[in-house]
Amino acid sequence: MRLLVATLLTLSLAAVIGLGATYVSVTHGQGFGALRIGAWTALPKSGTPEIDPYAKATLARLGRLPVALGDGVEFLARADDEGRPLDGRCDVELAGMTPAARYWTLTLYGLNGALVANSIQRYGFTSQEILRRADGSFAITIAPRVSPGNWLPTGGIERYLLALRLYDTPVGVATKEGREVPMPTLMTKSCS
Repeated sequence: MRLLVATLLTLSLAAVIGLGATYVSVTHGQGFGALRIGAWTALPKSGTPEIDPYAKATLARLGRLPVALGDGVEFLARADDEGRPLDGRCDVELAGMTPAARYWTLTLYGLNGALVANSIQRYGFTSQEILRRADGSFAITIAPRVSPGNWLPTGGIERYLLALRLYDTPVGVATKEGREVPMPTLMTKSCS
């Protein structure tokens, strides 16, 4: 009888730990081989046949198509450079340069993977429409209230994520974390 109870307890514990780890991995978008640079995380193998099962489950849960490895790479940010979650009630500045790429897009999503509704129907920026400084860098204010220059409205939602997609870029599977890749910084400026 003790053996049966111990076996059932062990199997139950293993199931809870296994399912819990899977849930955390799928809901937080982490997979094997993640490339982390500052606040940004990419899964370079997500558009290849070598995609890991957790990354595949995350993409399926969100209903998103991965960027194919030959086309580019997608970086996601859920927090600023200091680790604070991105809050749509706060003013956040995304500033700096992007890695070399022929074209890039920046899109704001809710945590459920849907575009965030806002009154001006602006959901992101592209490298072709961004206002730049004289040195080629840029600054984007991500905030619930109107801001001059490059402004991306949050609609005042509590949490969001940013997707930076780089097309036709050398950034990929062989990239070393943060050493040769300049990523824009994310800084929370103020909260209402």
